[in-house]
Formats: sequence, structure tokens, C-alpha cells
Amino acid sequence: MRRSLILTVAAAVAMVLLAMLVPMAVLLRDYAFEDELSRAALEVQATETVVSRAGSDDPGQVETYLERINTDEDVQTTVLYPPALAFHEGAAIGPSPEQDADVLKARLTGQASVRDIDGGAEILVPVSLGGSSAGPAETPVIKVEVRRPGLERQLVGAYAVLLALGVALLLGALFLADRLGRSFVVPIRRLAHHAGALGGRTRPEPLPPAGPAEVRELTGAMNQLVERIEGLLERERAAVADVSHRLRTPMTALRLRVDGVGDPDERARLSADLDELQATVDHVVREARRSEREGVVPRTDGVAVVADRARFWAPLAEDLGRPFEVRVESRGPLPVRTSEEDLQAVVDVLLDNVFTYTPDTAPVQVVLAPRDGGGVVLTVDDGGPGFPDGLDVSGRGASGAGSTGLGLAIVDKTATESGGGLSWGPSPLGGGRVVVELGPPA
Repeated sequence: MRRSLILTVAAAVAMVLLAMLVPMAVLLRDYAFEDELSRAALEVQATETVVSRAGSDDPGQVETYLERINTDEDVQTTVLYPPALAFHEGAAIGPSPEQDADVLKARLTGQASVRDIDGGAEILVPVSLGGSSAGPAETPVIKVEVRRPGLERQLVGAYAVLLALGVALLLGALFLADRLGRSFVVPIRRLAHHAGALGGRTRPEPLPPAGPAEVRELTGAMNQLVERIEGLLERERAAVADVSHRLRTPMTALRLRVDGVGDPDERARLSADLDELQATVDHVVREARRSEREGVVPRTDGVAVVADRARFWAPLAEDLGRPFEVRVESRGPLPVRTSEEDLQAVVDVLLDNVFTYTPDTAPVQVVLAPRDGGGVVLTVDDGGPGFPDGLDVSGRGASGAGSTGLGLAIVDKTATESGGGLSWGPSPLGGGRVVVELGPPA
């Protein structure tokens, strides 16, 4: 937005400056030409006086004078004498001896004229010699050629001033556009940063309104929305906690009644059902408090969690005599988009399946490697019997070994929600391989 505003202002100001400075440059040149014409008119008057005094008998005086004044290439003066005069047989004194119809007309009519020529203008002024002249046809004519100015020192200086003025105006406009854009962009960036921080575990302080009126209004609306959402979440957490508290009393009473059942088999079945109900209630409460515990966008270090769970399972493998290898192909942390608790559950489910459904001496290997694009790849290989053919081990309730089939379904859900996935197949160790890809934090 800020860059677009600056580019737009730069384009608009540049077009306006071109529309103003180009005509001004042309006017400056015209003014310089008019100044040259005015100077030429003054020189005509002075030359007319010299020619009148010299008459037709003393051309040397006129020639000397013209040599003295014809030092400027842009203004050249010539005196044209008619052929009727005996002197020089109609000679011309000056750099432009040509005599055309306009010169003859000026001599006959006695009227001065100004005409356009290539690259400038020409002034023709007849000079009356008084009693020394036999008639109009013998009148000398002063011809002054005035060239349009080019890039002389005066024009270059004026053009430089115009250019400097244009650059100063453009830079000033860009500075104002940048300040204006900054007044919009900085509050919007602060607002975006504040919105991104709302997904964290701790709620940030309300953002004070700043910037233009529209941005302040948006900031106030977002603060109100955050307050409303926080209130709804707090009400939901309180309701879940209240339900959990209210269920504990009847469940305790129910457990006492189950303990009083005389049939051992019936008592065991009812106790198992009650334990499952208790676990379900605890799971619901835990899931309801997930956002409070993890934030909207969970994040944890995959290396630290996998290493911690590997240390937990290593003593059991040592007691069973099971070869147990853990390899982490990273020297630093590998953040993933899942909570620490969920990643612990993933590792525990995978290792629990290996320890439960493979022989005690079957080897197990855990490899954690970086994932292309961020995240991690967790691979668990074992030397057991492997997976049954055609079995979707990630489906809920599907198991090839008499279990509930919920373990790998939970792993698949965690991997998918993190932006990764779950795959399985044969292992180089001879048993089964499970590959869990976990995506990077948002």
C-alpha cells in the first residue's frame, strides 16, 4: 500500500511537472528570443545613425562600425547599398550581402519590416540619406539577422533552475506521500501483528487505537471482538469444568454400587464400562481446555519430545532384551505444528504398538529427520510380523491384533491436523514401518 501510494504520487507529480516545465522552458526560449530582437532593434537605431552620417561617400566608417558590433553570432548586421550608387556598384557591408525582393520593397516603400527566416527573424530598415540621396531607389537598407537562442549560458542556467525546482517538488511530494502512507501502514501492521498474536497461549493486551480514523475504528472493533470471543471461551471452559465436577459425584456413587455387585464377572464388566466413561469425560475436559493450554496455533520442538519419550521407553526395552535404537538426524530443534502432549501421545502409541504386538526380542528403530518444507518425519521400524495385507490401520475400530484400533487413528489425526500425514508398509528390519510426517508451525 505504501509503495503503491508513492508510485502513484510520483507518476502524477511527474506528469504535472512535465505539463508545467516543458511549456515554461519553451517560454523561456521565446523570452530570450524577444530579448535578442529588442537588442537588435537598438542596434538598428545606432547603425542607422552611423549610415546616415557616413552617407554614400565614406563606407569605411560604416565598415569599421559593423566590424565592432558584429561580435555576436546570434545578431548579425549588414548594410545593403543599392546599385544606383556609384560607390562599390551596389556593394553590401556585412556578413549577409544577398539582396532579395523584400530588400527592394523596403528601399522603395521606405518602411521597415520584420520577417521570419530559418532559425530566427530578419529586420529590414531603410535609411534615408537626406540630400545626398537621389531618390528612394538609392536608399541603403540595414538588415539585421537574429537567430533563435540555443543552449547559451543564460538558457542553461534557467533550465537548470527549472529542473532543480521540478526535482525539489517531486522529492517533496514523495516525502509527503511516504509520510501519508506510513500513517496508514504502521497502524495496520501493528494491528496485523496484534491479530497474529491472538493465537498464542497468552492473550496480548488490547491494542490502543492509532492512525487514521478508519484504522482506529477497525482497531476498536477488533478489541471488542477479542473481548467477546474471550468471554465466550471463558464461559465454555467454566461450563465444561462444571459438567466435569457435577459428573464426579454420581460416578463415585455409581462406582460404590458397582463394588457392591455380588457377581465378580458382572462387577468387572461394570467397572470396565465405568472406567471407560471416566476416561471419556476426562478426554472431553482435556480437549475443551486445549486452546487455553496450547493456544490456537500449537507449537513444540519435535527433537526434545521424541528424545524425552525415547528415554522413557529405553529401560523397558533393556529389561526385555529388545534392541532399541533412536537416531535424530538434526543438531538443532525441529519445531512442529502440534502440542507437546499430542506429540508425546503419538510416540507412545507407536512404541506401545511395537512393544505389545511384536516378540520381546524383536528390534525397534526410531528415526527423526527434518521434513522438506519444514516439520519432521518420524519413522518407527520393527522386526515383528508386520501389518496384515489390505488392512487400513489408520481407520477407527480397525485392528489386526484384537485391539480397539484407535491408536493409529489418533496418530493419523494428529499428523493430518499438523499439515502432514501417516503412511505404513514393510520395514527393512523385517516387520512393519510407520512413517509420521508433522508439518511446521504456521
